Amino acid sequence: MYIVTYILDIAALFYLMGLLYTGTALNNSRKKPFLIGTILTIVIILSEIGTVFAEGNLKLRSLNVLCNVLGFSLTPMVPIAIASIFDRRLLKSYKLLLAPTVLDVLAAVLSPLYGFIFYVDANNRYLRGDYFFLFVTVYILNFFLLMRSTLKSAGENNYPIKGKLLALAFFILIGTTIQLVEPLAYSSWHCVTLSLLLYYLLMSEFDSSFDSLTGLYNRAAFDKATKQIPEAKGFSVIILDINDFKNINDTYGHDYGDAVIKAVAAIIQKSFDKHYTCYRFGGDEFSIIGKETDLVKIESQLRAMTNALAEMREGGHPLPTVSYGYSIFQGGERLDFQKTFKEADDQMYHYKKIHKATAAAVSQETGPSPA
Repeated sequence: MYIVTYILDIAALFYLMGLLYTGTALNNSRKKPFLIGTILTIVIILSEIGTVFAEGNLKLRSLNVLCNVLGFSLTPMVPIAIASIFDRRLLKSYKLLLAPTVLDVLAAVLSPLYGFIFYVDANNRYLRGDYFFLFVTVYILNFFLLMRSTLKSAGENNYPIKGKLLALAFFILIGTTIQLVEPLAYSSWHCVTLSLLLYYLLMSEFDSSFDSLTGLYNRAAFDKATKQIPEAKGFSVIILDINDFKNINDTYGHDYGDAVIKAVAAIIQKSFDKHYTCYRFGGDEFSIIGKETDLVKIESQLRAMTNALAEMREGGHPLPTVSYGYSIFQGGERLDFQKTFKEADDQMYHYKKIHKATAAAVSQETGPSPA
């Protein structure tokens, strides 16, 4: 019965590999660690099938030993692979985090000789070794590394899926702990298989919320966020638009226009702190939803943005100016988001008209440029 359910798990994981290969919703940079985590899980499940099949058969003792070595060596690597799906810098930045996993691998490889983590007796029966706690400790450490990296990345980037990721992490913890407590429960890899499929769905939905050019959230994510704003809490909306962008496209071409949008988006994202979420609203227009309602602090963030753009221009980069408008909802009353949004949008267009009028006056004073 266990082998049948394991075969179903493996079939589901191969299906997931097919989705990774053909799907377009998931960011390409996530596909490699996802694939590694999936392959690791398949190998571990096959190893567990091997132990179930070989248990008690004296002729298959070598197979039982080999499958246990593989299972105990590879299992702590799965949380690291899953963590790398979300935080791609994890192993590059913190290579020492692999030290406990390497120690576990060495202990597992030496276990057939010294019985560190497990041993297989003369009757080909699996037994836990004197240092089985080492395997458990390394697995728990790597699992908490998964949760920590998830929380850290979600917090730094103001991602709205922190709760979902934590719930999924706890689901994995509970499902795998059952088998640690009761070895014959065989629940761990059913849980991990289901979690990988759920993780794929979650990350695919998440990645589809971003604009491919700028890396900011897209219009669909903005529309979704506006429907989730609680009426009791205050917030601010900022609308930004690149000045004279049509002339930039007409003069320098669309490739340069895309480069300008990307550069301006990077400055916008860098200039606003974690209390703000930045979106590419469409074309050369951006929007920001902030938790901040203090006018002085909002103006300070906007000055940081305009100063950063000015510094880039002074450094020889021909970046355009940006018009912006903002509106503040203090909370405590019925929310009409469209009204708040329109106030910010009207203010932005007011400043945009002023910019155009000023630019036209300067052009009349200086006269046409020589050919």
